[in-house]
Amino acid sequence: MVGIVSKFKVIIVSLIGRKSNHFTVSTSEGRGDTFDGMNTDRLKLELLEERHLKDTVQLSVLEIRHKIAELEAKLNTDDEGGEWKTRYETQLELNDQLEKQIVSLKEKMEKICGNPSDRLSSIRVYEWMPVEGLNTLLKQLEKEKRSLENQVKDSALRLEQESKDYHKTSREHCTHLAERSQVSGSYQVSKRKQMDQLPRMKENLVKTGRCNSVNQKTMNAMRGPVKKISRSNHLPKLNL
Repeated sequence: MVGIVSKFKVIIVSLIGRKSNHFTVSTSEGRGDTFDGMNTDRLKLELLEERHLKDTVQLSVLEIRHKIAELEAKLNTDDEGGEWKTRYETQLELNDQLEKQIVSLKEKMEKICGNPSDRLSSIRVYEWMPVEGLNTLLKQLEKEKRSLENQVKDSALRLEQESKDYHKTSREHCTHLAERSQVSGSYQVSKRKQMDQLPRMKENLVKTGRCNSVNQKTMNAMRGPVKKISRSNHLPKLNL
């Protein structure tokens, strides 16, 4: 997928370069002419063609940029793409190690092939070695072999464990997203129910207020008219 994105970027650069080259050729040709012998309709036609070509190139560039944005977003968000990205990076590391080994082997081959008289010198060294030395060298080589095999096994186990951890993290992430979506949905439903109950609560409050006013009027009617106590402004007379 990274190669596809790079290919689209190269296409954009080539389109922009083609447009700039075409514009340069047109302007250079225009500078050489005096436009005295050219017809106005021909100039208008060429202008329309230039505008059409410009619009086409701009539209192509926008479409390709949109496609690049989609591919980059998919590359960053897709779980399967993330797994392949991890594998790709691991493979790159292995390729680097293999390239180093290839370079080392080529250097050894050049040393051996450079001087034909020394091609068998590495083998002749072992011919003069005693049996004890050969046995010691053999044990050392076997030890190095076991060490390399253990390193390969450890790398394979580590890669397998990292893959399991990645899948576990991916599943936990999906579960977390599902739970968050469920909680958000429940909250939205509860909020919607509360909003739906607001008009009913207001209506109940209005009805309750009306009933209280009617009951108060009924109680006042049952009690009868309220007697007003008149106060006299004159004091009572005293009998002396």
